[in-house]
Amino acid sequence: MDMAIDTPSPPPPTPPPPPSAAAGRQTRAAEAVRLEHQLVRVPLESLRATARSNHRLAEKEIAAVLSSASAAPAKSSAAAVDHLTSLVSRLHGLKRKVLLPPQIPHPLPLLYLAESNRTWPGEDLIRALIYRFLFLIFAEEKNRVFVVFPERRVFQMEEGARAAELQVQRCRARLDRLATASTGDDAEWDDIRLKRILVDYMLRMSYYDSATKLAETSGIQELVDIDVFLDAKKVIDSLQNNEVAPALAWCAENKSRLKKSKSKLEFLLRLQEFVEFVKAKNCIHAIAYARKHLAPWGSIHMKELQRVTATLVFRSNTNCTPYKILFEQDRWDYLVDIFKQDFCKLYGMTLEPLLNIYLQAGLTALKTPFCTEGSCPREDPLSLEGFRKLAEPLPFSKQHHSKLVCYITKELMDTENPPRVLPNGYVYSEKALQEMSKKNDGRITCPRTGDVCDFSECVRVFIS
Repeated sequence: MDMAIDTPSPPPPTPPPPPSAAAGRQTRAAEAVRLEHQLVRVPLESLRATARSNHRLAEKEIAAVLSSASAAPAKSSAAAVDHLTSLVSRLHGLKRKVLLPPQIPHPLPLLYLAESNRTWPGEDLIRALIYRFLFLIFAEEKNRVFVVFPERRVFQMEEGARAAELQVQRCRARLDRLATASTGDDAEWDDIRLKRILVDYMLRMSYYDSATKLAETSGIQELVDIDVFLDAKKVIDSLQNNEVAPALAWCAENKSRLKKSKSKLEFLLRLQEFVEFVKAKNCIHAIAYARKHLAPWGSIHMKELQRVTATLVFRSNTNCTPYKILFEQDRWDYLVDIFKQDFCKLYGMTLEPLLNIYLQAGLTALKTPFCTEGSCPREDPLSLEGFRKLAEPLPFSKQHHSKLVCYITKELMDTENPPRVLPNGYVYSEKALQEMSKKNDGRITCPRTGDVCDFSECVRVFIS
């Protein structure tokens, strides 16, 4: 005989503890960083660019000093002394610029080499003399000046070193700012983030003075990138003045990174400069320019190159549309747009201002087909032309169930706060009508029409 045995049911699982306020702040900060990764990346990219520039400049200076030293006259000792004296004077001039970074691996103090009369392994006499001259000049800075092995000669110029130091401080300030996400005040965190977003928007819209003033009054200079945008402003202003030299210089400074991103900016600038020669009816210079600067691009952009070189035949007064557009002023505006895109990609910035991205994230929940039919209520942000234009590329929000919102309290009307209809047909939430009746001795005044009635005349409506 089978018997049923009652077994005790397992206890219900205990719900997980609610997340702490610190964990919530840290999660919110991590989500913000995903969208605002440029907060840390921009100063880091600036630091990398400064380091590369200092490296190139230092190699050029060292090559010039070595070349001058090796060319010392050997016929007369007096002439050799004069030449080396001039070399010392030149090194004195470089004193304020040349700094050797202590973080290079395996450095040797120059003072140690001088006092022990040691020379570099495998070095000739001229290189040893140069290092000895460097010791004489930088003797007062012997505690921090180093010479590295010949295969790792990396100097830093003083100006670049100062810029790098400021960029390191900026990186540290932003990391410290992110570290306060789990310990700081929520209101203070949100306030500073809002101000950073506003400064970013002003800089992108070319309101540089307003952005600088807001950053200074808020004390967030280390958290915004005003100097980076001011550097970009110089290039943009030059392009708007039909000048390509600053833009080409910017392309040369960032050539390797632009090549990795497959940027066409330098090629388009070269094309525009060629077109300007043709427009000025200077065909000889245009042909020479094309041979020097456009020919190397032929293997990549042959079709565009052929179309532009055909302007030598059609000239600027042509009515042929494919060539006429090459002479229009709009080409300079197109170059400005391309530069802005490459500039943002180079520094890891979003192509759209952060303010627009945040607003669009909110508008995606509000955009419905009714917002475009002219019946949008005044309380809806999409009733404003600016917000409506910002929401144009956004899809409609997916709402499977209708939601009723009270006109007075802007709260949701549901079973706990049911809707009630007035004798004139307008519907409001029960909570709003009760508060109004308490203040007016049981009387209700319709905020839309001004009609007055008793609370008992309001009929409850059931949502189906």
